[in-house]
Amino acid sequence: MMNLPNKITISRIFLIPVFMLIMLAPFEWGTLTLGSESILLTHFIGAIIFIIASTTDWIDGYYARKLNMVTNLGKFLDPLADKLLVSAALIILVDLELAPAWMVILIISREFAVTGLRLVLAGEGEVVAANMLGKIKTWAQIIAISALLLHNIPFEFINLPFASISLWVATFFTVYSGWDYFIKNKQAFINSK
Repeated sequence: MMNLPNKITISRIFLIPVFMLIMLAPFEWGTLTLGSESILLTHFIGAIIFIIASTTDWIDGYYARKLNMVTNLGKFLDPLADKLLVSAALIILVDLELAPAWMVILIISREFAVTGLRLVLAGEGEVVAANMLGKIKTWAQIIAISALLLHNIPFEFINLPFASISLWVATFFTVYSGWDYFIKNKQAFINSK
């Protein structure tokens, strides 16, 4: 039977197609105006769904540790759910011309590379949970994506390109944490035949 943290992680995966359908809806529900800025209502609702889905990442980890329910399934599903959610959102942002394709390709490529390394390590019987740098990377990505999905509206009032700055920060931590992950696990390649 699946434990509570894993059920929360699965709910995050199920929110991804809902998020995508709303963000890519071929119809408009109107616009939401905040001060002098406007955002499509579908984009605002999609951003809220993304933020809620992202929050479940913290919730499932909290309950897994608090209730001593850390499992290998959870160690596998949690980063997978993060990667699926972040990749879907980034690809949508490129489609909406809110994020540069080269940054998104770099971020998603790192995720594929680390997932491949995890598979190699799993083949050797080693399941690796995310480290602190990986968690910083994930939250930097979530903050950047949330700001971009909201069209930077919360920061337009102070004329700060927070969404763009946070995407640069997320890209830096994505590359740096990927490099760190490969350096720390290089024995998987050195020991291979």
